[in-house]
Amino acid sequence: MIRSRLKFTVQRLREKLWIKPLGNAVLAVLAVLVAHFADGLPLQEIVPDISAETVEKLLTVISASMLGVATFAVASMVSAYASAGSSATPRAFALIISDGLSQTALSSFIGAFIFSIVGIIAIKVGYFAVAGRFALFLLTIAIFAWVVVTFVRWVDHIARLGRLENTIEKVDAATREAFAHWHSSAPLGARPANIISDDGVDLCSDKLGFIQHIDTGALDSWAKENETVVHVRSLPGAFVHPQRALATVKPLVGAPVLDLSMLLDAFVIAERRTYASDPRFGLIVMSEIGSRALSPGINDPGTAIEIATRLARIIRDWSKAQDGEERAQPQLERVFVPPLDPQDLIEDAYAAISKDGVGTVEVGIWIQKSLALLSQLPATDIVDAARHQARLAFARAETGLTFPHDLQRIRQAHASVLDRQDDPVEPIANERQ
Repeated sequence: MIRSRLKFTVQRLREKLWIKPLGNAVLAVLAVLVAHFADGLPLQEIVPDISAETVEKLLTVISASMLGVATFAVASMVSAYASAGSSATPRAFALIISDGLSQTALSSFIGAFIFSIVGIIAIKVGYFAVAGRFALFLLTIAIFAWVVVTFVRWVDHIARLGRLENTIEKVDAATREAFAHWHSSAPLGARPANIISDDGVDLCSDKLGFIQHIDTGALDSWAKENETVVHVRSLPGAFVHPQRALATVKPLVGAPVLDLSMLLDAFVIAERRTYASDPRFGLIVMSEIGSRALSPGINDPGTAIEIATRLARIIRDWSKAQDGEERAQPQLERVFVPPLDPQDLIEDAYAAISKDGVGTVEVGIWIQKSLALLSQLPATDIVDAARHQARLAFARAETGLTFPHDLQRIRQAHASVLDRQDDPVEPIANERQ
């Protein structure tokens, strides 16, 4: 079983822009060597004799064009990154730079350029015989066709990369992927711990930063070797310092002296948060996009409304997945992880938009409608959190709106969130929402 730490490292490497180009560069050199191996096969009398000048001219065309295309690709990608940071939020930069198709396109262009240069050098020094030149010719045609197809696909994709809609889609997908690790019956694959025990030895770190990842598999292995159980105290996304416990270790037999230094390696602490296993960060980024759309310089309430509805769908889909027929089973016996707090989730999702959109009646109405969707879920903790946030949003509207008609429209939308125990709200008859 591959440890989650290795998976997390691989995922982080995929965000690096140089990984795929480096891999394609190595493959380009290997392709030239593979062409040379054809000279060792009994093909000299079978394959056509392609002159060295013909292959060299083809490789020269590729080398002359690919460097310019790669430069154009980098400029286009940098422009898309800047657009994403200015129109959405700088926190979405990591998702934009990890775009798979853009990395594939750039690495293909660089790989083709290196292949052509290495091929020209090999042709000049007489490295190939008849079979080798023919194999190199076929590889050149194949690489040229691959570059053309990749370029056409990438041009269509780069027109959307960095646009606000594309950025929202990427943040949405990353948030949903992070939520997938947090099943109520097996958070991070461990046992759920609704009550965190203070009886044990606290594990603290001298570092200051955010928890990016927790290797619960490593914690479980250590706990089995040392006859203990580990209660995780700080979840991914938490800001930790020497006075905040990362986990509490409870011995099962006696009170042995434990070396907790090895447990620190299971916690990845860095300067900033990531999306990998931190769904709250994804909700915050989505909320930032909605808040920026409401700024006076942009004044785009439609985007804020879209964000509000997307947030409701993300939380609703995650909540409904908890009640599915196939409930996730804990894979780790000695590790306990507290589940996500619905109050924190709803606060991260809607507090900023509610505050910044207090003067926009349309945004206020759709915040109430989105929270009304969450208030209809069977999960009572999410229902309570959604109704609490709806009351706060309505209270802000009461203090921020002065026109009675606008306030009554929000009051009518707020009525759909309340339960029977709340104070009744009289809606306006025949009022369109």
